[in-house]
Parts: sequence; structure tokens; C-alpha cells
Amino acid sequence: MTEPLKDLSRLCVHTMTTKPLSLRQCIDAYVQAGIPAITVWRNVLEGVGAEQAGAWLRESGLRVVSLCRGGFFPATSEEGRRKAIDDNRRAVDEAAAIGAPHVVLVCGAVPGLPLDESRRQITDGIAAVLPHAEQAGVRLAIEPLHPMYADDRSAVNTMRQANDMVEQLASKSVGVAVDIFHLWWDPELEAQIARCAALDALFAFHICDWRTPTRDLLNDRGLMGDGCIDIPSIRGWVEANGFRGFNEVEVFSTEYWGMNQQAYIEKIKAAYLKNS
Repeated sequence: MTEPLKDLSRLCVHTMTTKPLSLRQCIDAYVQAGIPAITVWRNVLEGVGAEQAGAWLRESGLRVVSLCRGGFFPATSEEGRRKAIDDNRRAVDEAAAIGAPHVVLVCGAVPGLPLDESRRQITDGIAAVLPHAEQAGVRLAIEPLHPMYADDRSAVNTMRQANDMVEQLASKSVGVAVDIFHLWWDPELEAQIARCAALDALFAFHICDWRTPTRDLLNDRGLMGDGCIDIPSIRGWVEANGFRGFNEVEVFSTEYWGMNQQAYIEKIKAAYLKNS
């Protein structure tokens, strides 16, 4: 049985979880709340810049867990694929500037493009970015997304597919971000987590909950305990395979974004300790 979480020492919150707040406001609010770590989404770097953001983050004492997001490699034209590769190289540079050890890749898909072709383009795109990432000392974390997003967000929809790509790319700088919102349904999940760990590729662990009923397929994630995912069991699987990183709370929620964000952060902390 998975041991309950006793404190906040492994809690990380994504800036997208508190979307109404700017990066500066996220930093200040997380520090005030005693949250030790942050994952930065690229939208909060706009108008600030990665260098200034990095300075703020270093001054704050927050641990930067990752940068979200790169990816979106598939395209119907060579120019589109080249632009995606260039943008991912910029994401690597931004990660290095803010002190993030890896970039999370939402790998992309194009409506009408066969999934096998999208997956080939994703693998090729990661391979093209990889030398730049290795030189910068930044890793690339493939995040499988739920199959409901296979049309236009990601053709990588299972841990098996992500692990296959890791094996094919054969670099210690490529791994997987496990997001339970996207993967909790997969009957192979426990075995594929073990496989990922054996590849030394288990880079990140994202948590939230699946509401029943789900009112919106993008912006109605729940906090831990709001839904039907057995979060402690899945956390137990990653920990049994040696994962000792942060538990990253990543919630897209119109309902929670509408709350007072300081009160919401306290709600996150309570849900984390009680239901993760």
C-alpha cells in the first residue's frame, strides 16, 4: 500500500494550474504558500523573457522542475516541420535560461495526417532537436496524451508508444513525462512505467483528477480527490520503480481559474496531502 504524503516537500505546481496569475505572481504566491517547486509554462515568459524569469526564479529559491511545453512536430509541409524544430530549439534555450532540467513535449498531430506518419515526424523532430538539447544540458520529456487528443494535439497516446520512441532515439536526454490524467485508463500502465524506469527515462510525474462527468474535455480537470483516478496507486508504481522527483499538480480548470487564486492554492495543498 502506498504511504500517504506527509508534507509538501515534493509538491510542484504548474503555472498553468494558476493561469490567472503572472509568473511574478505565481512565484510570490507559491513561496508564500510554502510550495517548494514550480513548472513554468512558456506563455508566462511572454513580455518577461527567459533571462529575467531565470533571475526571479533563482532569487525565489523555488526549484524549477520543468518547462512546458515544446513539441507539435507534425506538419503537412516541410516548412511547418522546420518551424516546429526551430521553436523547440528556442524552448531548449528558455529551459536552460530558467534552470529547468527538461522540456515537456506535447508532441503534436495534424487532422487528416495518418497517425503513423505523425509519429514518424515526431521521432524525426525530436532527433533533430536532440543535439541542441544535449549541448545545452536540457532533457526532452515525451508526454503521452489521452487518445481524445489524437486528432490535433498528440499522436503519442500511450506509455508504450513513448517508450518505443525513447528506445529508438537511444539518448539519455530523452525520456517520458507521466501524466495520470492522460494515462490512468491504460491497462499496460504499471508495466510500461516499469519499462520506462528500466530505460532510465522516467523524467516527470503529473497529477490531477478525472471528473465524472467531465464537463469539458480540456478545461475541466479536477484536483486530487475530485474524480475517479486512483492517484496513490499510480504514485506507488512510479515510486516502486525508483522515482523520487516532484509530484507536479497540473490542472486545467475554468472553475478553479475563476476562484480567488490564493484560496485555490490552499485548496491544492489540502487536496495534495489528503488524496495524492
